[in-house]
Order: sequence, then structure tokens, then C-alpha cells
Amino acid sequence: MNTPTPHIGAKAGEIAPVVLMPGDPLRAKWIAEHYLENPVCYTEVRGMLGFTGTYKGKPVSVQGSGMGCPSMGIYSHELYAFYGVETIIRVGSAGALQDFLDIGDLVIAQGACTDSHFPEQFGLPGAFAPIGDFELMRRGADAAGKKGLRYAVGNVLSSDCFYVDDPENLPKWRKMGVLAVEMECAALYANAARLGKKALGILTISDCPFKGTATTAEQRQNGMKDMIETALELV
Repeated sequence: MNTPTPHIGAKAGEIAPVVLMPGDPLRAKWIAEHYLENPVCYTEVRGMLGFTGTYKGKPVSVQGSGMGCPSMGIYSHELYAFYGVETIIRVGSAGALQDFLDIGDLVIAQGACTDSHFPEQFGLPGAFAPIGDFELMRRGADAAGKKGLRYAVGNVLSSDCFYVDDPENLPKWRKMGVLAVEMECAALYANAARLGKKALGILTISDCPFKGTATTAEQRQNGMKDMIETALELV
């Protein structure tokens, strides 16, 4: 496919080999304005903003993914397959499923369980286990540790539903030791595996449904500096 693609307005060469991907395009804009040197907006298609600049002299892009596996599937596929992107680091929010996690803690997604049908497109004769890149994961954990941050490494749940009808849904995943629930990592990891690329999810706990605590939308958009700065250490 030629560039621009149906969903990204960039020309070839305008996107860096490493991309940070928040779900919220306004968070992408905030990251670009606060962390990148000389950021240039390369796409505004469908309001899904993307920027390229440099961080400590290295080229890096930041691009919104939208919400859910289908949206992440589209944007990560186009970045990997048509723009030569080698590494995507998802930086997003998640809901804690375990009591030892609190608001502001980081979760590094070693694996991504899912209730999505996204992996079925690959026609595998069994269940695919989406996992993050080990080297990125190791470096991310090291960076968080050196910063003295509270973090955990393990499974997350990439759910297709934000409003879950079954009240026993999350307790079942919690019972299996899943750390947190989000909506995109499984699709990102599956695309990375299929296309021979690298991916990792570094998430900030934004709410604790079993404790009844949560951040505001503005805090989720403009905060989460620990997560972003940890992710930028991997560029």
C-alpha cells in the first residue's frame, strides 16, 4: 500500500522507527508538546493526531491509537506494515484488578489475555498468547526500578467491553492473577508477532474498580508522567 494510508496522513519517512501510542490523541499531543524537540504533526486524519520529533537527539513519534483492539489493530498494522516502524510502545491507562496496585502505579504488560476475537483472523489451530517484547520489558522494568517507581510486571486483560454486563467478569480474571484491565495490548502484540516487530505496553493505573477509586479525564490526559518518561527511556 502507498502512503498516506486510509487512516494515517503521513508520507513515507515522516514517522520514526519508534512510536509511543496512547489511546487518546490529545494525550499524544500533550506528550509531543512536553517531551519532544521540534515536534511536527504528520497526521490529523479522523482526529487521530500523530507527531514526530526528537528525544535526547533520537527520532521518536507519538500517535493516538483510539480505543479497543479493532482501532489499535488498524493503526499498529499501518505503522508496522507501511511506515517501517519497528517498535511501538503503548502508553495508556488501566484499571487495577489486584489489591496491591494503587492509582499511579505502573503495570508493564508481560502478556495480554483477551476476550476479543481479534487473534482469530490468523487462523491458528489453538489459542494464541499475545506477549510483549522481552528486551523492551526488561529495560522498562529496569528504568522504573532506577526511578524508584511502584510497578508490577505480568498479565493484563485486553477487554472488548468498557461497560461489562456480567458483574462476575472482572472477578474471574482477578482470580487468575491478572493485574489490570485495558483494551488494546492484545491486538498490538498480535500484530507485532505477525509482522516480526517489537511491542510493549506500559500502563498507569487510573482506577481501582474493587476499591472504588479513580482519576479524572483531565488527569488521565495530562498526567501519567512516570509512565511516559519510563517509555521514553526505551527509545
